[in-house]
Amino acid sequence: MTSETAPATLSQTVMRGLGCKCPRCGEGKLYAGFLSLRPNCEACGLDYAFIDAGDGPAVFIIMIAGFIVVGAALVVEMKYQPPFWVHAALWGPLILATTLLPLRSMKALLIDLQYFHKAAEGQLVERKPK
Repeated sequence: MTSETAPATLSQTVMRGLGCKCPRCGEGKLYAGFLSLRPNCEACGLDYAFIDAGDGPAVFIIMIAGFIVVGAALVVEMKYQPPFWVHAALWGPLILATTLLPLRSMKALLIDLQYFHKAAEGQLVERKPK
């Protein structure tokens, strides 16, 4: 379903974001590399210049990954009390997995939601005196 027929629903937008697809058509790829965006959609031609995800995706991922890794490390420490090298061997790969793997999808999701809600940079409007 393209934007010419009907606007995307919120659930379609979320699925497009998680699939790293164009926010307008859902067909074109959003990324040219791991996190570098394409200049536009190869399917519908949407210019991606409006995109500004900022630090939002990284903050969400850091909070979620921190909860998972710290919680798991505390449970293992309290239950087994392993040496420090075991902690390094366990939590190093888990930190990489919980931060790098979901980062693309989270960034694409926030970009697609930005497009869905027509979010843009705030602008000051000059009001005329009465």
